[in-house]
Amino acid sequence: MSIRALPLQQTAKIALLLLVLLGPLVALAHPTTAVTVTVPVGTAPQGIAYDSGKGEVFVTNPYSNTVSVISDASSKVVANVTRLAGPWGVAYDSAKGEVFVSNYASNTVSVISDSNNNVIANVTVGAGPTGIAYDSGKGEVFVCNAASGVSIISDSSDAVVANVAVGGSPSALAYDSNEGRVFAVSSSGLVSVISDAGNNVIAVVKVGSGPQGVAFDSNKGEVFVSNQESNTVSVVSDAFNSVVANVTHVAGPQGVAYDSGTSELFVTNHASNTVAVVSDASNSVIANVTVGTAPIGVAYDSGKGEVFVVNQGSNSVSVVPDTISVTSVTATTTTTTVTLPGSTVTSVSTVTSTLPASTSTLTSTTTARTTVTSTATTTAPPSTATATLTSTATQTATTTVTQTSSAVPTWAYGVMVVLLVVGLAIGYVVKRPSARQV
Repeated sequence: MSIRALPLQQTAKIALLLLVLLGPLVALAHPTTAVTVTVPVGTAPQGIAYDSGKGEVFVTNPYSNTVSVISDASSKVVANVTRLAGPWGVAYDSAKGEVFVSNYASNTVSVISDSNNNVIANVTVGAGPTGIAYDSGKGEVFVCNAASGVSIISDSSDAVVANVAVGGSPSALAYDSNEGRVFAVSSSGLVSVISDAGNNVIAVVKVGSGPQGVAFDSNKGEVFVSNQESNTVSVVSDAFNSVVANVTHVAGPQGVAYDSGTSELFVTNHASNTVAVVSDASNSVIANVTVGTAPIGVAYDSGKGEVFVVNQGSNSVSVVPDTISVTSVTATTTTTTVTLPGSTVTSVSTVTSTLPASTSTLTSTTTARTTVTSTATTTAPPSTATATLTSTATQTATTTVTQTSSAVPTWAYGVMVVLLVVGLAIGYVVKRPSARQV
């Protein structure tokens, strides 16, 4: 076969036909989860925690001075806890069946029994308590005080047993069960690593600007810190106490929750009203879920495999399944006609997407009639698509792509450009056969 460039018109026809054949797959190349339920709560909700003993989710409402208790069985509020003062952070103590809530307005921490949803004790801590975390190894609760470091409460005595000075104004905490450490995030862009054995800071890690949330990934031994002003999530290794990666493509990230069922992190994007799903294998965003207005707090429900997202701006909580639950989606049939001098390309495409469990199969059937004379085969990883174009013939090309539903293919965003380039390349290297009429 001799190598000779085709005329521009012929090359353009091939490129356009490739776009028509494979373009419908792009629309279904981004499987995402979806909100199943939205639960109304109090005014300007802030913190959230999952109670595995009762299958309930506790949500703080600072301006209502209440905590909403949501049953994960019904996704409805089943109780409201009162006698609070600007409740902010919340943490569940699995050993005692108690929930600890920081009261920003009264410089206290309320202890709530999950058996009757009543306040059973109040503990005085430092000024402006916010973030809070439970240390299951020591039976202690760590509390951020905006103006005075971190207070440590014993859950056996409901009393402060130690105070730890940290840099900046601490706002969020995460307990590392692997190392027996607590990571305290401060507004100064620093993360203080506290040993629960000595109740002292053993390392300080510099992260991004305006850090807000933090979560521990037990699978990788890493800590994820959301940096609202940097629009990044810092990944800190607990082995080296240093940043090993930065996750991008987030917008005003705030809350972070680790999903042990899928080894994924859920990050609330306060600026875009979405939740980013981050794979801890690649440290990259693999999906985005649209939720309510100004999402802030987030918690993982291990019993149901669901993620609860606090929407501060819409006074609600969104319930998001951590796997795709859609069984099938069928797109409407579309007809696309491209007319060039001397030929017309007409494509009728019906795309059906079946999404069982965690995989999705997209099948596109396209019928095209054209006067272009050429044969072309193209491969676009990770999917393989073959299109055969025959002069004045009617042909059906079927393409099947199977992919993991939780992953958003990076090639999908530029697939149209790739197809155009491939078409132009084919037109350049293939010898033009003699024309033939129908």
